[in-house]
Formats: sequence, C-alpha cells, structure tokens
Amino acid sequence: MVRRLLVAALAVAMAIVTIMSSAAAETLSWQHVPVPAQVRPQAGLNEAVALGPDRAWAVGADAVGREAPGFPLVLRWTGTVWQRQSLPGIGWQGELLSVAATSPTAVWAVGRDSAGGAHLLRFDGKAWSESPPPRGVVLTKVVAGGGETWLIGSRDGTQVLLRRDGHGWQDVPAPPGAVYGLHVLAADDVWAAGATGSGAAVSHWNGQAWQQTIVDGFPRSAVGSVLAVSPTEVWAGGTAGFIGGPPGRPIPPLLVRWDGQAWNRVTVPTDFGSISSLTPGTSGALAWVAVAGSQKWGPPGSSPPLVPGPDFLAWNGQSFTEYSEPAVAGEGDSRMLRLAPVPGTATVWSVGRADGPEGTFAPRILRFG
Repeated sequence: MVRRLLVAALAVAMAIVTIMSSAAAETLSWQHVPVPAQVRPQAGLNEAVALGPDRAWAVGADAVGREAPGFPLVLRWTGTVWQRQSLPGIGWQGELLSVAATSPTAVWAVGRDSAGGAHLLRFDGKAWSESPPPRGVVLTKVVAGGGETWLIGSRDGTQVLLRRDGHGWQDVPAPPGAVYGLHVLAADDVWAAGATGSGAAVSHWNGQAWQQTIVDGFPRSAVGSVLAVSPTEVWAGGTAGFIGGPPGRPIPPLLVRWDGQAWNRVTVPTDFGSISSLTPGTSGALAWVAVAGSQKWGPPGSSPPLVPGPDFLAWNGQSFTEYSEPAVAGEGDSRMLRLAPVPGTATVWSVGRADGPEGTFAPRILRFG
C-alpha cells in the first residue's frame, strides 16, 4: 500500500513538473536587451555573430546625424551585458555593415567610409585592427562557415566574391546577377542567394562552377538569405516581386524550399514584408525566420487596412509559431531584423535599428532564450 502511494505521489509530481515546464516553454518570448550607455543617440546595428553564450559581436554605426555619416560601432556580449569595444587607430567616419567569425581569434567586419571606401577589420582575440581590403573592391558582406571566410562586394560595378585562402583574398567566379547572401558549408559547397533579370535566384558552388536556379520568376523578386540543411533541404528568403503600383507599396515576403527535386514556395503567416534572415537551431535545421516590415490585412472594412504582422516565425518542422518583438519605451518598431544563433543553445540574437521620435532611430537588440 505504501509503495502504491509513493508511486502515485511520484507520478503526480512528475505531471506537475511537466505542466510547469510546458507552461514555461509557452511563455518564452523575445526580450529587449539594452545597449551600453556609451552608445550615443542615433545609432544602429546591421549584423551580429555569436560563438557561444558569452561571446558575441554586433556591428553598425554610432552618432549618425541627418548629414553626418557617424562612426563605426562594435559591441561585444560578455555573457551578462553588451559592451562597446574600442577601435584604436580607426578614425574614419562611416559604418560597419557585416560581421562574421570562424573562431574567437578570427572575427571579421566589413565597412564603408563616408567617401565610399572599403574597410576590412579583424579581431585577433585581443584588439580590433584594420586589415588591407582586396584592391578596388567595394565590400558589402562577410560570411563564415565550414572553416571558410568569404567576402561579397563589387569591382567597377561588377559583382565579385572572394575567399580567404590563408594568405590573402582570392577571387571566386560569381554566378549571374546579384548575390546578397551566402551559406558556406565548405570550400566546394557554397549556396548563394540573390536575383537576376529573370527573378529570385539560388546558386550552388561545387568548387568548380555554379549551378543556378530561378526560384521565383515574378518580376523584381529576390532572395537575400539562404540556409542549407542538407542536400535535400535548402531554404531561401526575401521578397516576392510586384508589377506597378505607387511608391512604397507593400511587397509580399518570399520563402522557398528545396526538397531535393524542386523549389517550392512556402506559405508564411503574414501578407507583406521581407524575409530578412533565416537561422538554424542546434540540429542545423531551420529554426527561425525574421520578417522585417511585417504586415497583415486587417478585418474587412478596417482602417487602416493593414495591421502589424509577426516579426519572428519559429519553425518546428511542420508549422510556424508567430512572435512579435517587445515594445520598447520611446521607440517604435525595428526597421531591420538580423538573426544570430548561439551555437549549441536555443538562444538567438536579433539586431537592427528601431524608429525613434521625430524621424530618429535607435539601436535594437533582442534575445530569445
């Protein structure tokens, strides 16, 4: 009898723990994380990268005025707070556009000064310093993965891709059209997201040549983010095209998936906006989709006709769960959402810039998990 009571009590206790754990999971949400007090007004963040729970970087620009270009900005996450990192000897005005890392001693950032000149910075584990950029290249993005580091840019108005080979930066042939994003798995396994005159395009590099596929042929469609999970599962996100319409017309988001045989469009629970970022979970499979400028049609007859849509979509392999960014006092919604997963954890960072009062803007950092 006593044994039965103990077993029953244990079963009840386990049920309670399960219910509490489920409730806690259901209440998880995106949280606002403050930036350092040293960051001046009119700052914004463009991208972030994380190597662990206590090691992440975010880059952008600080003290941007209506006619002033501002100064390059680097923030570092220590595990408890974001801190501003000093940039000794870097006095040019402009902004940092992108950041990527292969290790704690090889963190790269690309930027552009107020005259349009390209800048390449490297963190060696101790300090940031300028590194000579490839000659004549205007840099827009740095991407790391599979032990590789690649650059996206242009030379004399022509798209260029460059790969670091241990000694310097070597040109890699670029696929037709424009390349906006890369997912690098290895030197001979690279996926590119972009656009051509025929529509949104995804290309695969096998070390010798690119194989390109138009994944959405509607005019003006494009993809800027790509995530390769396996040879039979690749995702790409961006914006669907449109024809005509007034300036500022909302554009539908575009999310497509490769199943090993064909690219298919995936329905997302929002009507307008741009898929700005895709990020994997601990298994490498798609976990999060960020939608910048997300809007939905409101109820019939509503004014205005559009209402805010979800900013983040969590994918469980079958369906999406919608999440909105938290409200921040004195600030509006984010204009841009760039995701950075924390390896080995379920934590994800999002950085960007939010609307402020009277046409100003402010840096925005959010965290889930």
